Amino acid sequence: MISKRVAMNSAAKSSFAGLVSYMTDAQDKNTRVGEVRLTNCASEELEWAVREVQATQQQNTRATGDKTYHLLISFAPGESPSPEILRDVEGRICAAMGYAEHQRISVIHSDTDVLHIHIAINKIHPERLTMHEPYRDFYIRAQICARLEIEHGLQRVDHAAQRSLGESRAADMEAHSGFESLLGWIKRECGEQMAAATSWAELHQVLGASGLEIHTQGNGLAVTADGGGTVKASSIDRAYAMKKLEGKFGPFVPAHKGAAIVRVTRRYEKGPMRSKMDTVELYAKYKDAQLGGQEGRAGELVKIRAKRDRLIEDAKRSGRLKRAAIKLIKGAGIGRKAMYSSTSSTLKGDIENINKQYLKERGALTEKFQRQTWADWLQSHAKAGDQEALQALRARASAQSLKGNTVGGEGVHSPPAAGLKQDSVTKRGTVIYRTDAGPLRDGGARLKPAPGADQGALQEALKMALRRYGKKIHVGGTAAFREQIAQAAVAAKLPITFDDPALERRRQQLFRTTTKGSKHEQRTGRSAAGDNTADRRANDRQHAGADGRAATGVSRARTWDGLGDGRAEATGNVPVSRFTHKPNIAGIGRKPPPLSQNRLRGLSELGLVRIDGGGAVLLPGHVPGVLDKQKTERVASVRRDDSGAGQRVNISTTAADKYIAEREQKRALGLDISKHSRYTSSLVGAAVFAGIRQIEGQALALLKRGEEVLVMPIGDGEAQRLKRVAIGAAVTVTPLGSIKSKGRSR
Repeated sequence: MISKRVAMNSAAKSSFAGLVSYMTDAQDKNTRVGEVRLTNCASEELEWAVREVQATQQQNTRATGDKTYHLLISFAPGESPSPEILRDVEGRICAAMGYAEHQRISVIHSDTDVLHIHIAINKIHPERLTMHEPYRDFYIRAQICARLEIEHGLQRVDHAAQRSLGESRAADMEAHSGFESLLGWIKRECGEQMAAATSWAELHQVLGASGLEIHTQGNGLAVTADGGGTVKASSIDRAYAMKKLEGKFGPFVPAHKGAAIVRVTRRYEKGPMRSKMDTVELYAKYKDAQLGGQEGRAGELVKIRAKRDRLIEDAKRSGRLKRAAIKLIKGAGIGRKAMYSSTSSTLKGDIENINKQYLKERGALTEKFQRQTWADWLQSHAKAGDQEALQALRARASAQSLKGNTVGGEGVHSPPAAGLKQDSVTKRGTVIYRTDAGPLRDGGARLKPAPGADQGALQEALKMALRRYGKKIHVGGTAAFREQIAQAAVAAKLPITFDDPALERRRQQLFRTTTKGSKHEQRTGRSAAGDNTADRRANDRQHAGADGRAATGVSRARTWDGLGDGRAEATGNVPVSRFTHKPNIAGIGRKPPPLSQNRLRGLSELGLVRIDGGGAVLLPGHVPGVLDKQKTERVASVRRDDSGAGQRVNISTTAADKYIAEREQKRALGLDISKHSRYTSSLVGAAVFAGIRQIEGQALALLKRGEEVLVMPIGDGEAQRLKRVAIGAAVTVTPLGSIKSKGRSR
């Protein structure tokens, strides 16, 4: 659990009503706004509670700071505390900061990857009318959050300050916008070299090779990039503060302009954060869209300005005509003066209305062509159905798989069912669907039903998982959730198996219990419906005689052949000893038919297995020796084609050829695209991983060697494993066609 204060940079821009409007705005999402809670307000209506808070704030005329405290409380991914826990957390954190008696409005949001609470607090006391500003509130919130995590069994978080204010702001910018900050780039690219510098000259050389320069600014040091942008040196690390560097290297020595020229090997450029996916083309589309939006806005703005000027000119022309007509009127001067005044007032009113309409149209134009960050652009395109943008969101370093009570698996990711309606897409690539039982979250590799979902919702999640991942399903979460999933799978009669042996045994046990129960009900139903059979048997016993031997023969004859049509009574010569010497006669289906008893059947006579020819036989020599290892390599030579024996099944290269042709066609048009060619078995060895592509359902691995990109068709299992390998990581292609990564990839 993390608490954060969202402060306003300008107190004049602070608005309690505006904050509450943002908090309660559904934004066309069913999952955004949850419980809205009013505390210490006389009114129970949201609108009147906001007016009540505003009236309280207006009574304090001495305070010049921000009178509204905006608090944000976020829970760990996968956590869904009960409403009672949420209310307790909200109340105790506010009370710890001294706002127990203050008016506040809290709203629960669940439209992102983590559940969070927005709290708008009135810092003006409703009775004393004094403003309360908690001293070092971040320490107070850290202590109370740590205590609440223990009491309610929430995930523990280290609340100690790990980063400076500049680092925190840079990290927030990277997470929300998707762009790499200058501060983050310096820490990642130059951190080790800067730490190894032993003098001012070496430090200048290290920074100069990256297009950076360190210089004095105010009372400290700053680092400036060639392309623009400056950060405090102490924000990179406290070790680069002026006092510490001078204590290590001596008095500051600026970089000499006449010194030896340092060759710049890398330079900071504002662009997307590192990703597991190649986003060069997507980013080019993003820049074209932003440039086109600017040009479109400029063109539309010229049109509405021309329209405004034309309307104003028409209004002035009409006013001039009216004045000319008044001048021709003969009469007393006071009447003409009144007409002139009326004409002037009408003209002013028309011009004011024209300007209002222009401002309204310009505002709509600004909203239509509003600039978007990289992450927002990907999010909007993913919501519109762009699968490439959705994969780019899921490939971001900040993206995490769904946690908690989830259903997942491995396999080809197929689109969801057409009946599901999409509600929103988060910045981590989680698609939220609307269902009757609550939201269903799709993180690509896992599905997460809504907290407290009923069996119907769980069955819908399992059906979607069956279409998405195949029959083998992975279930994660609490023991209660796993039990509910097993029951839902059995109730829906889904042909799935769980990868957890214990859960699979439980599913089979429930299946057997359910099957026995249904058979018992069927037998009970047949007995109830067959009361007339018992009556008929009683009549048979009466006609058979006192000894009952004929009746016994008739009854057992019916039991043996299952006919019960009275043929035994008609013959009257059924021997009793034929049945009395064979007790425990098996039920139907327990024993083979008479034709197959007491003999061995040929393999070709079985109904389940039939071999038309004996040529397609897998011999021991076809099995490589690596199959006896614990972690075997992927061997395709043991796969057989249905068309004949001894033929190896190769992964289709049609998709690879099609992708290569498409890339080469774009390369011929002058685009900055490397040469693409198909991978062959003679090209084994080291390479650089350049990503994965899906063409017509076939996964393709891109391996870069020098300036050439090799396109290698791979299986679905290999594609799932390579999704965890970062773009640019060193890999090795084995002679058997498997791709191995070296060490842990970022």
